[in-house]
Amino acid sequence: MKIEWKIRLAERRDIGELLVIEEAQFPEPWTKRILLDEIENTETRRYTVAYEKNRIVGYLGVMFVLNELHINTIGTLPEEEGRGIATSLLDDARADAKKRGITRATLEVAVSNQRAIDLYYRYGFRPVGVRKNYYEKTNEDALILWADLWTALEEPPPTLE
Repeated sequence: MKIEWKIRLAERRDIGELLVIEEAQFPEPWTKRILLDEIENTETRRYTVAYEKNRIVGYLGVMFVLNELHINTIGTLPEEEGRGIATSLLDDARADAKKRGITRATLEVAVSNQRAIDLYYRYGFRPVGVRKNYYEKTNEDALILWADLWTALEEPPPTLE
């Protein structure tokens, strides 16, 4: 598969396209204000976009807490799923984390989102708990996943059977 997209830091001008992805992917999409606050908080956050032919096809937002990376959000345009965009965004985040000396990563994911869970497992994430009714609108539980980034960075992601 030939990668045709590039990754760059998200900018204020990207908000409209990020909101489209939010609305398409999440039952509780973030608001314009939340996204702007996240993108502009460059001290503890890093938001990147994958763009192709002058349009954003995916994005990733992470937060840094001490020596940990927290994945806040990741999404692609529904019609672009399965092309490896999320994988590219995660690879970029891991490379940045390594430069920063980040050793561990965590996230929450809806228990029904098997496609995302499979992706995270390939990066060495494993469940450590459940947040009951984490998603207010759907009352869905979230899996809490953790990964040791040094191991994940030095070894290829495990394949799932």
